[in-house]
Amino acid sequence: MNKKQVAEILDEIGTLLELKGENPFKARAYHNAARTISGLTKEIDVLITSGELATIKGIGEALTEKITELVAAGRLVYYEELKKSLPPGLVEMLGIPGLGPKRIKTLHDRLKISTIDELAAAAKEHRIASLDGFGEKIQLSILEGIEQLKKHAEAFLYPVARMEAEKIIVYLKKIGGIKRIEVAGSLRRKKEIIRDIDILVAARESDAPKIMQAFVNYGEVDTVLAHGETKSSVRLKSGIQADVRIVSEKEFPFALQYFTGSKEHNVAMRSLAKKADIRMNEYGLFRGESKKSILCKSEEEVFEKLKLQYIPPELRENLGEVDAAARRAIPQLVEEDDIRGTLHVHTIYSDGVNTMVQMSAAAQAKGWEYLGIADHSVSAAYAQGLTIDRVKKQWKEIDELNSIFKKFVLLKGSEVDILADGSLDYPDRILESFDYVVVSVHSKFKMTEKDMTARIIKGLKNKYATILGHPTGRLLLSREPYPVNMIDIVNAASDYGKAIEINSHPMRLDLDWRLCRYAKEKHVPIVITPDAHSLEGLDDIAYGVGIARKGWLEKKDVANTKRRKDFVTFLKGFR
Repeated sequence: MNKKQVAEILDEIGTLLELKGENPFKARAYHNAARTISGLTKEIDVLITSGELATIKGIGEALTEKITELVAAGRLVYYEELKKSLPPGLVEMLGIPGLGPKRIKTLHDRLKISTIDELAAAAKEHRIASLDGFGEKIQLSILEGIEQLKKHAEAFLYPVARMEAEKIIVYLKKIGGIKRIEVAGSLRRKKEIIRDIDILVAARESDAPKIMQAFVNYGEVDTVLAHGETKSSVRLKSGIQADVRIVSEKEFPFALQYFTGSKEHNVAMRSLAKKADIRMNEYGLFRGESKKSILCKSEEEVFEKLKLQYIPPELRENLGEVDAAARRAIPQLVEEDDIRGTLHVHTIYSDGVNTMVQMSAAAQAKGWEYLGIADHSVSAAYAQGLTIDRVKKQWKEIDELNSIFKKFVLLKGSEVDILADGSLDYPDRILESFDYVVVSVHSKFKMTEKDMTARIIKGLKNKYATILGHPTGRLLLSREPYPVNMIDIVNAASDYGKAIEINSHPMRLDLDWRLCRYAKEKHVPIVITPDAHSLEGLDDIAYGVGIARKGWLEKKDVANTKRRKDFVTFLKGFR
């Protein structure tokens, strides 16, 4: 297990202890330990081997023992027994937005509620509103949260599905007989929400049975849904469905194109092929009535035979890509290696877990030339938002660090709240001294669309605003976007000469890829940011690049593909 996985389990243990009503100091110790582990600069196994782990503040001997067991065995008996000691329904309730451990425990103790269905019934019967600390508003919020949970019951964030798929592929590659293996479906297209994992394998017919048997015997399988010679489906312990299909090596290029999808893209492809008197399916390309497939050794050749430019998987959503490919007009999409630095990074000054020194070192290790610090503004008390005095202290530290750096620069920024009236959270005399300002909405989400749109546009109109942060405020699978007219927002950004971020945090991925092309048409610069709160958070930039690619963005459309000097000049252009 890596430190991220260890931190997640420690944090969950803290939550489970809260659900049980254990000593709050004990629960807090696990939450704090999770935060400490997240902020470590060394790998967890290295710290265990050297004995350093036990000396870290907030860890100690008992937690070191548990962490060591987790890393060595991949499981923790204490954690498993703790989960078994609670009704499973209580843990499931944690997925309901706004319903934390303390309220769940109260509902369990006072109303004997142990499942989500029982919770829904109690809310509908108005039994929750009368409890101390609840009321009608919370009761209604619980019902809305349950509907939200049910709506996304079999949906998963892209990184979760990707991690599960990678583990399956590593496992299957150890089985003899696999010639080729690739992820297909929505995961290959980098959709932000994944409902199942599709894996395509090329193998000889004689090797298929042992490969399929190995797949259904995979240790992470919870339920075998179907077990066949060429296709098997399972439900993993994580809850996501995974399908493996086996085809011949000759069929593989056609099957990869077909099973990557989307369905609408495939319909458009078949329609184009038909006009050329070619039948197209997962088994091959067949000219006229011929039963012999046209030979294609790669997926790229499949497109070539149809006189099409290769269409990257991310674009295969039937949004004009087939016509563009016929005209040789598919853009050269931005790549992760094009990114030269980023903005919107949080540190221990607000709600991050690492220092500016640590974040700078991690950024330089990735080959980046600049990093923009954007800790929260003063109104974000929940995130230790910076007072003006603390802002000035941070500026001083940034100046000291920049005096040491040679080919790297830290940029002075802030994630400033757009307040309910559209004003920004710092006075202009402070805003003008930042290198850049990310303006974001973090409160009062239930305004009307008209008022929210006007609020954001007013925030963007401020002459010191640089970039609009997470434009819709959505949290995928958790919180719906606030009501806002994004066409009007993109138009305002274009009119006022502002940039919009693609927030790469996997729960946000906001700006939505469906709006990227419109922003491009309106010449709105896009900045791909990680909204990182830890060292690992910097890696989330890859998810933002995936969204940019789905949105047809090229290197020239993404501002932080610029080299250091050009990017600094770009930011000065907003002043």
